[in-house]
Amino acid sequence: MAVYAIGDVQGCDEEFGQLLTRLNFSVARDKLWLVGDLVNRGPRSLEVVRRVKAMGDAAVCVLGNHDLHLLALALSPGEPVKSKDTLQEFFAAPDRDELIHWLRHRPMLHHDATLGYTMIHAGLPPQWDLTMAQACARELEETLRDDRGCRDLFAHMYGDKPDRWSDDLRGTDRLRFITNCLTRLRYCRADGKLDLKFKGDIQNAPKGLLPWFRVPERRSRDARIVCGHWSALGYYDGDGVLAIDTGCVWGEKLCAVRLDQPAEPVFVPCSSSGLSVGSE
Repeated sequence: MAVYAIGDVQGCDEEFGQLLTRLNFSVARDKLWLVGDLVNRGPRSLEVVRRVKAMGDAAVCVLGNHDLHLLALALSPGEPVKSKDTLQEFFAAPDRDELIHWLRHRPMLHHDATLGYTMIHAGLPPQWDLTMAQACARELEETLRDDRGCRDLFAHMYGDKPDRWSDDLRGTDRLRFITNCLTRLRYCRADGKLDLKFKGDIQNAPKGLLPWFRVPERRSRDARIVCGHWSALGYYDGDGVLAIDTGCVWGEKLCAVRLDQPAEPVFVPCSSSGLSVGSE
């Protein structure tokens, strides 16, 4: 049995299928980890979600910011569609409600003690160790699976504050902070405050900003974390982090890494057919 992790697919179903073929992936034999953002900006979000759902227990996928945006559009009345959204086909599908239910029951964090890896979409604030991260992820998962809690979450989800963790955070502020860390975080300041504005690479980061995984005394530094979300960072293996968003939806490539034994990453180039231009 092989265990593979694949970076942000974002509706790039053609490349996703090609990558699975390159890996000789079998649902009867292998396991697949997906770092979130199955949907949006690419041309075939519906097909991607259907493909992963059909894999059953062979696939585990955490939710990313684009997946939460899809759920917000589906479940929060009045949530505006963004100009670059490519979700129309998904919402017109006859199985949309079944797929939305399935997405709501995906984890926000996946930990495998045997493999020694923890998967999230974006990042962890420096104040969280793995135990705290798991507890906070469960809070958000429980909210997503509760009808009333889900509507309240999406009504207050968007925003950059609070920008620093406190055990005293409660209600929507607490859930917004947890959501921002797990699905949006790239940079922090040395004092532990989040910076959610800058999206570029490390070399061009404004003074005072640090990648979340380089903040001094980060409490999760002993964890081995697989994540995506940061296409400007690209493939990165260091500081206890294996980052695998290699920007397929932006015209680059889709990445797979093997987790159960050492192996070189595998890449499939973007087909450049119907993809977005920009960054996320």
